[in-house]
Amino acid sequence: MRNSDNSAGVRSLLKTVPLLMLVVACGHFNRIGISVAGAEWIIRNVLKATGLYWRARRNAERILVKRNDMRFKTLPPLFEGFTILHISDLHVDMNEVAMNRLIELVGSMQYDVCVLTGDYRGRTFGPFQPALDGVARVGTHLKQPIYAVLGNHDTIQMVPGLEAMGIRMLLNECEPIVRGNATIYLAGIDDAHFYRVDNIEKAASSIPHEAFSILLSHTPEIYRQAAHAGFDLLLSGHTHGGQICLPGSIPLTLGSVLPRRFGAGAWSYHNMAGYTSAGVGSSIVPVRINCLPEITLHRLRRAQEGGSSVGTVAQSQPEKETRE
Repeated sequence: MRNSDNSAGVRSLLKTVPLLMLVVACGHFNRIGISVAGAEWIIRNVLKATGLYWRARRNAERILVKRNDMRFKTLPPLFEGFTILHISDLHVDMNEVAMNRLIELVGSMQYDVCVLTGDYRGRTFGPFQPALDGVARVGTHLKQPIYAVLGNHDTIQMVPGLEAMGIRMLLNECEPIVRGNATIYLAGIDDAHFYRVDNIEKAASSIPHEAFSILLSHTPEIYRQAAHAGFDLLLSGHTHGGQICLPGSIPLTLGSVLPRRFGAGAWSYHNMAGYTSAGVGSSIVPVRINCLPEITLHRLRRAQEGGSSVGTVAQSQPEKETRE
């Protein structure tokens, strides 16, 4: 029995080495001089060597629908049950099969608004027309209104094309949403991760002090500033939930400077609720391990007297869950 335990320990250690290589390739390749092509080669071949590659490819196509109920004291009664479809990190030109699955899922969904939290392009440079074409194909299956922000993979040159599709781009701007005589405010900031052209103060400048407000940001890294500005809810993406994770969805890297608890799913900070989407697409290589892609339906509810603003996530899986 002792020899068997030792063998299991050796096997676990051997699997750890390639995972450490993936940490470098996924999260730090640009810091240590590895090109995108080099990182792609490392990830693809390490996964093939460990026998995980094709499973990881299939995982990248298995989009989950998650439902997130959140309660807020400041939500106007007329917005009880207001539902937001949250789609992030499409990287549409990386995985056509995943985009086809997304189109199947959203066609019959019921929601009040759709929000896109950035990263429409697969690479951070180069041509962007294929990404626009992919967003246009997905967009024809989404219900209006659609609001969006840019991510660190996107260029400002994409904005006219996105707006021509009927997508309201929020570039450090705010848009009121009206129901009867009640109004909530939806703001969006430009990329705060790489380009650092975000301006939360400008985006919030037209929001009345006591009004209920939502902020769209590609990255959750600005959670402190968002809470300080008085937003009730922050919706973001960017992290991919880690994309390649240890069992238990423990990310190897989040590619962000923030506490790990903000890296995926629902969380709260002071009086602000937050949600970080694991995203639909994949970065560098279209693979996922222990971290399936997602779209999220956020339903806003009024908090009961004495209750707190909190988000609770219920996961709806269109197919039977299997090991990743």
